[in-house]
Order: sequence, then structure tokens, then C-alpha cells
Amino acid sequence: MNHSEVRATASAQRRWRQIKDMMTTTTITAGGIGVLLSILLIFFYLLYEIMPLFRTAGIESHSHYSLQSDSPAIFLAMEEQAEVGFRISESGQVLFFQVADGKVVLEPDLPLSAPVRSFALESEDSRVFALGMEDGNFAIAKHDYKVSYPGDQRLITPSVSYPYGEDPLFLSDSPITQLAIRDSEEALVVVGVADNHLVGRRWNKEEDFLSDEITLVDETLNLPTLDINADRLLIGPTQQWLYVVSNEGDYRLISLRTLKIADRGRLFEDAGLSDVRFLLGGISLIASSDDGRVAQWFVVRDKARESGYRMQFVRDFKAKKVASNLVTEHRRKGFITLSDDGELNIFHSTSERRLLREDLDIGNIQSIAIGPRADTLLVETVDREIHTYAIENEHPEVSWSVLWSKIWYESYPEPSYVWQSSAANNDFEPKYSFAPLAFGTLKAAFYAMLIAAPLAICGAIYTAYFMAPALRRKVKPLIELMEALPTVILGFLAGLWLAPFIERNMPAVMSIFIVMPIGILLFAWLWSRLPVGLRSKVPEGWHPVLLAPVIIFIVLGCVEASAPMERAFFAGDMRAWLTNDLGISFDQRNAMVVGIAMGFAVIPTIFSIAEDAIFSVPKHLSYGSLALGATTWQSLVGVVMPTASPGIFSALMIGMGRAVGETMIVLMATGNTPIMDANIFEGMRTLAANIAVEIGETEVDSSHYRVLFLAAFVLFMFTFIVNTVAETVRQRLRQRYGNL
Repeated sequence: MNHSEVRATASAQRRWRQIKDMMTTTTITAGGIGVLLSILLIFFYLLYEIMPLFRTAGIESHSHYSLQSDSPAIFLAMEEQAEVGFRISESGQVLFFQVADGKVVLEPDLPLSAPVRSFALESEDSRVFALGMEDGNFAIAKHDYKVSYPGDQRLITPSVSYPYGEDPLFLSDSPITQLAIRDSEEALVVVGVADNHLVGRRWNKEEDFLSDEITLVDETLNLPTLDINADRLLIGPTQQWLYVVSNEGDYRLISLRTLKIADRGRLFEDAGLSDVRFLLGGISLIASSDDGRVAQWFVVRDKARESGYRMQFVRDFKAKKVASNLVTEHRRKGFITLSDDGELNIFHSTSERRLLREDLDIGNIQSIAIGPRADTLLVETVDREIHTYAIENEHPEVSWSVLWSKIWYESYPEPSYVWQSSAANNDFEPKYSFAPLAFGTLKAAFYAMLIAAPLAICGAIYTAYFMAPALRRKVKPLIELMEALPTVILGFLAGLWLAPFIERNMPAVMSIFIVMPIGILLFAWLWSRLPVGLRSKVPEGWHPVLLAPVIIFIVLGCVEASAPMERAFFAGDMRAWLTNDLGISFDQRNAMVVGIAMGFAVIPTIFSIAEDAIFSVPKHLSYGSLALGATTWQSLVGVVMPTASPGIFSALMIGMGRAVGETMIVLMATGNTPIMDANIFEGMRTLAANIAVEIGETEVDSSHYRVLFLAAFVLFMFTFIVNTVAETVRQRLRQRYGNL
């Protein structure tokens, strides 16, 4: 081959090398950009799912029309689809009409024995109502709606039914000026005000076990005499409490079981009452004052009181104008206030949010109603004008305080951090606190790192710096192989084998943490006392092999001694001793089990990265240190470890990231109870496990669904921040020790 051919071949090889370099550079760059784009897409997709949670409500006017009526309305309502409206006037006239245009659908007559003096609604869900009359009788009725589809067109047919017959029921010899009713499977309770005195009756329902017929057994309630005007009456859903409120703002809480006053006080200081309603579920009272305030109250237990209960102020809301009209949502803990001149406010009680403030500018308001789906508002003015509005308010339950602050939930003795996203009844108050989930995430990661970090780092140091090369070639792949074990298997073993084993052998587990280091140090001391000739038979760097039987012997010895120790020191039951004597609660699936199982999963990650970092430290650095007179240990601490510190720190951060994001082990090895307790013997629920447990049960695009995406976003941001801080620290460590 001549000189020109050689040059041509070399030039072709250089071009091919340049092409391969360009292809490699392009591929790596494209891969890096793809990873960044994927992360950005995940970030923006999570934002897309959670942004609707923080939108404010909106309202839009749809129509207005006049209704022909002889008197103002005392009650307005709508059926499920908000297509048919229901109205009762002060004269007892009942009217069903089309919500869209006011066209009358049905105008039935109620079996009234005298003019109407009072009205009471049992609940929005049951649609049962009662009318108190001047002759002391009352009528109970229910507005019903039948949905059919003739010709594939929806047809809603309204009607009025009478659950207890068409004949009025007797309550008093005097006109009933105020009325409250509550129905249940066990009894019907009705309380009214006649001649400024409380009168009440209970009809207990007794079922004949042969004929299944229901018999009503009448019982008169001897209610206490009041020292305030009974201007408003409400009966709780369990028929335990009667709430009596005056227009001056005074209240009396009366037990319908003992028929005594359980508590008394004022709803507002220096202000009178404008309106009061039950919030969904009938546990909380929402009351508006004549100075623009709105307050939430409910009954809590109080051992200091003779009755054992008291009314508790929970939170308040500020409206700009006096809320003379108040209506609560049928399926959420929200409510709407409306002033006489049209200032509308939409609030949610649990989230403590004002979702909307709007001036409707429609004149003096007489009555309002909200649709069962909280998407339609019906407003009647004093001149019989009906105005309809469409409401957009999809996710009012979420706020910063709900997610991260203590909230006083209904029936709770005090404000708490609670996660409880669902329940068996429709009156449930969702509890979306991230605090116990974040705490559980950090708790699980802490105990996992507490076990994994020392073992993995110390193992990496010994394997990379002291272990014989032949033994290292066997040990390192074996530990790295542990990382391939599926976490679901680890979780399965932790939940079904490790947790019961620890519970049965508590003294053994506790003693291992004490005896193991002492036993290893004792063995090392004894080994140092053996003759040099005997010790020299073990090659340098093979000493860990001698420790294997020692560790096995210590573990087996502690397990065998577990029962005798338990009998000798803990009266035969260490778990009972922890609970009864120390007051430390114990769950079988707890943080210790999670720490051991997750530590086992995290150890290979930390070990592999840290060992590579230590082993990659140039040998001339340690040789130079040894040549200057430093011992092997001094060289390790003063030269090798600082040089490898960026890699070791990266190993710890990656291990912590895996512990924070771990799902299956936490899911299977803990009780999945979202509690905030640092006790190592208590379980927890993490953000990742919570998403895995509940995402399959949620309704798509519901508040619960989006809150789970918000939890994923919190986890994503936590990992991003930790990794950013870790990378910053790693770069500074590299700059500091890179010139060694």
C-alpha cells in the first residue's frame, strides 16, 4: 500500500470516527433532552389536574320571570335535575313550576284545617316538610318527583305525598308559631311553639314482626320552660338535640332524651340573629347575625358539665352586608348567604373559604333555594319575581388550611390533622390533611435510612478499602443483586412473616441491637489476643468471613433467649408491658417493620454508589498518605473519605429518594393508618401508599381525585427540592476536595 492509499485510509477512519462521535453526542443529547421533557410533561400534567382545585366559584344569570301567587314564599326547592321548582306560600299554596320559564306544572291542594302559621323542613334529602296551623294541628307532606323517558325524552312528574296520612296531626290547643320536625326509622319527633311555650310529641314506631306493620305510639314531651323567645327551632338528625334560638342571638340546647337544658349562651356577642340553618348532616349550625357575621357551631363533649355536652363556636365568616337569607348545600359542607339588596356570598365551612362575592342587583330578596347538585340558584324577590342562576363551584373543599393546618371537624373534640377521604354516609365531611401523610412519609424514610445508611456506608468503606479483591468480586455483585428483588416480595415477607416474628420475639429483637455490636467487638478483642501465627493463617481482607458465624450465633442466641427474658423481665408479655406500664401503643405492622424491610431495599442502592465512589479514589492519594507516615485508618478518614464524599452524599440522597417514594413495602407492612405519632411501634401512611390505595376508588375529576394528584405533586416537588439541594452540596464537595 503506497503512501497516498495510507493517507486516504487514515482520512476515511477519521471521518468515520467523527461521524460516530457526532452520532453518539446527538444520541446522548437527545436522550438527556427527552428525560428533561418527560419530567416537564409530568410536572405540567400534574399542574393541569390540580389547578381546578384552586379556582374560585362563578355565577351566571339565566332567566327571570313572574309567578302568580297570593302571598310571599316561605319555602323554595328544586328537584335533582333543577328543572322543576317547588314553592310553598305563606297561605299554604303549593306550586310546581318549570325552573327555566316559570310555567306552572302542577298546583295541588294541601289538606289544611286552618291557616298556616309556621313551616318546618325535615331535611333537603328526605324532602319531607310540615306546616303548623292556627288550630294547633300540623300537616306532614313530601314533594316527590318521578322521572320517565317517553320517546327518549326526559319527563319529570311532580307530586305531593303524605307519609303519615292526609289528616292533620294534633300538637297543641293554640296556634303553632314555630315548628321543627325530625323523622327516623325509630320515631317521628315534632316540637313547636304555642303561646310562647315549647310543646312536643314523639311518635315511636313499633313494627309487628308477623305482619311488618308499623304502629305509631304517641308520647308527649315535657319540655322545659324557656327564659328566651323561641324564634327558631331545629332538631338534630339523631333526635338527641333540640336547638332553640331567639332573634336576639340567645340559644338553649335541650336534650330530647333527658328533656333538660344541656347548655345555654349566645351565638353572637353584641349582635342579633338574622338566620340559622343546619349544615349538611345536621351536626353543625350555620347562623348569620344582623351585623354581617356568619358563624359555625356544633355540640362537643364536655366532662366538666353536668350534661356532658356544650355548644362550641368553631369558625366564622365575614360577609360585607347582613345575610338575611341563608341556604346550605345538599351534598357538601357549603352554604350561600344573600343580603336583602342582593349581595351574594358562597362559602365552604371546612375549607374556611369565601369562594365568591357577587352583587346580583335584583332588588329586595324574599327567599332563595339551591339545587341538589349545587349548580343552580333560585331567588325570589318581594314582588314575586323569580331569578335563576347557574353556579360553577366544582371543588370548594380544598384550601391551604385544610391541607396543612389543624381543622376542627364535626364531632371531633378539638382541631386535628386528619386524612379521611370517604365514609359510608352521604353527610360525610371530607378530611384532606396532608400533614399525617407527609409525616408518615418522612417517618418511614427516617427509620429506613436509620437502618440502611450506617450498614451500607460502613459496608461500602470496608468492601472498597479493606476487603481482599477476590472476596470483593464476590460480595459486591451479591449485594447489588439484592436490588433486583421486587419490593412487593419484600413487602409481602415483611407483612406476613417479619411483623408477626417481631411481635412474638420482641425481647430478642430489642436485645439484638445491644448484643450484636458488643458481641462483634468482643470477638475482635479475642481475635487480637490469639497468637500471631494463628491469626496470620487468615489472609488480609478475609476477616468478614469469620464474622458470619458470629452474627448467626448471636441472632439465634437472642431468639432462643427471648422467651426466658420475656418471662423474667416483662411478666411474660413485653407488648403488654410496653402498653400498660410505659403507655407506648404497639401495632403489629409498625415503623420498625417498615424500617427493616425498606432498609433492606435501600441498602444495595446506597452501598453500590458509595462503594464505587470510594474505590474510584486514585490509589496514589492513599499511597502518598501512607508514605508520609499516616496509618491506614488516618488515610481513609483524611484523604479517601473527603475525596469520595460527593459520591457518598449522592448515594445517601438517592437512597433517601427511594425510601420517600417507596410504595409497596409501606403499603403491605404498615397498618396504613394516617396518624402523626413518632412512636416506632406505631404504623403510618405515606403519600405514595395513599395514592396507590385510593386512586382506584376515586371518581375521575372529583375533588378526591384531584387531591390525590396534588399529593403526587407534593411528592414530586419534595423529591425535586431534595435532589436540587443534594446536587448543590455535591458540587461544592467536589470543588472543595477535587484538588486533592
